[in-house]
Amino acid sequence: MLHLSQHLADREIDVHVLTTTGNIADAKFRFQVHPIMRTWSWSELPKLIKFVKGCTPDAVLLNYMGFFYNYHPMITFAPTIVKKMFPGVPFVTQVVQPTGAITKCTLLGRVVRKGMKWLVRRKGVDWNYGTLLRDSDRVIVLCEGHRATLAGLCPSFDEKYVLVPPPPILHITPDDNGTSRRRGRELLSLKTNEFLLMFFGRIYPGKGVETLLRAFQIVSTLKSNVRLAVVGGTVTMDFPSRPCYGKEVSELARELGIDDKVSWTGEYSWDSDVGSAYLRAADVCVLPFDQGVQLNNSSFASAAAHGLPIITTKGDMLEMSFVHQENVFLCLPRNPEALAAGIVRLMDHPELRQRLAVGALQLAREWFSWEGAVDRTLETLS
Repeated sequence: MLHLSQHLADREIDVHVLTTTGNIADAKFRFQVHPIMRTWSWSELPKLIKFVKGCTPDAVLLNYMGFFYNYHPMITFAPTIVKKMFPGVPFVTQVVQPTGAITKCTLLGRVVRKGMKWLVRRKGVDWNYGTLLRDSDRVIVLCEGHRATLAGLCPSFDEKYVLVPPPPILHITPDDNGTSRRRGRELLSLKTNEFLLMFFGRIYPGKGVETLLRAFQIVSTLKSNVRLAVVGGTVTMDFPSRPCYGKEVSELARELGIDDKVSWTGEYSWDSDVGSAYLRAADVCVLPFDQGVQLNNSSFASAAAHGLPIITTKGDMLEMSFVHQENVFLCLPRNPEALAAGIVRLMDHPELRQRLAVGALQLAREWFSWEGAVDRTLETLS
């Protein structure tokens, strides 16, 4: 939302962001931040109403994932509430992840929620999504998988959804005739003749890091000059059953005997160009998602925007934008042998890498540019 707000403000749009207390309201922002909500609970509904009335908006965009609002259902009735105040104002919900409000709550909370359901008409009110799907004028989804999930909850959903995948949220450095590539390779202490595979993105279960490490062990027995860089910090708070996941995968690398060929960079600052320099350093980006690649994968968007050949996985649902051996090289998920074979093929065929790189850039221009994303968002809000 930060990057979208900045790009909207750059187009002379008057943007007001309502957010949780403690969030930064930087004076450098060209939009106004209002960090006044504490819990997003029923007791703060009057505060939400007062804020919207004070803004007298021309359009409202709600950035939604249950986690953002403590999984509380209050915000899921926002489109109905706003439309009662401003009937002609477009209300658009952008669903970041199709996870609604958690239904477990206190007895009082259940009573209030049932009362709200009665007030806004019972029909079409979802227990987890309230009236977000029913009463939003349009719903922005980030990939077709999310669309399929939400369409099963709302009969009219396919008539109102808009697909807007997320563009990269890092500063992209120009290639500068190889200057950025040399800088990234120096940061990783790479030799000139070493072939660099890169995993890019935050590390957590489901990203296929274990599959990658096992595949890399196979590749390293066949290719002596190959290295692997794992770029990104570890996320643990959403995975309480595996609080030491970062330690798990680093220990796996040691067990496989490849730890001397693997670089773990850790988290990099979001407002620096270090992440981009790392991507410029890579020869191939490897993203072996357990569930398969989707348009909402921001790590894929970042790699594509840098014109990298990308090897990733084909899940149960593959969007038409991904074309095997044209803009991506696809393997089966959770299959180290298949992934290793794909990596070796790309290493041995530079013409295939070049074709994938060109295709990735074309895909990035079609789906992952900020200009295109802002254009589609403004059209949806009009």
